[in-house]
Amino acid sequence: MTPPRAAAAPSARAAAFLADSHLGTLTTLRPDGSPHVTAVRFTWNPAAGLARVLTVASSRKVRNVVHRGAGRVALCQVSGPRWITLEGTATVSDDPARVGDGVRAYRGRYRSLPPVRPGRVVMEIAVDRILTLNL
Repeated sequence: MTPPRAAAAPSARAAAFLADSHLGTLTTLRPDGSPHVTAVRFTWNPAAGLARVLTVASSRKVRNVVHRGAGRVALCQVSGPRWITLEGTATVSDDPARVGDGVRAYRGRYRSLPPVRPGRVVMEIAVDRILTLNL
């Protein structure tokens, strides 16, 4: 097993792993500083260095990011002994064009449309650190 490594861009193996339609966990910080971890489906745009999570404005994860302005988050995908964590600054948007970009990316990755829920927003994570193990 190789030790975890930080990288500016994922290796070819890591990029292939990110292309698989796994679930991930998203970690945000509550107003009291404690971590909030939730399972999410997400997409990754390597050219833009952008991860996206579709959710609703009333969710705890969105409220945590909004509370901090643009907050640091970690998005982790795990499968067996392999994992990748995308870290960066998250912002939240209800702009229809940006939400639409998120929906198209989601459909491309998961081969289905995301649930349509009132108050849908997209959390966009500008990834500036990538950590991997066994990739």
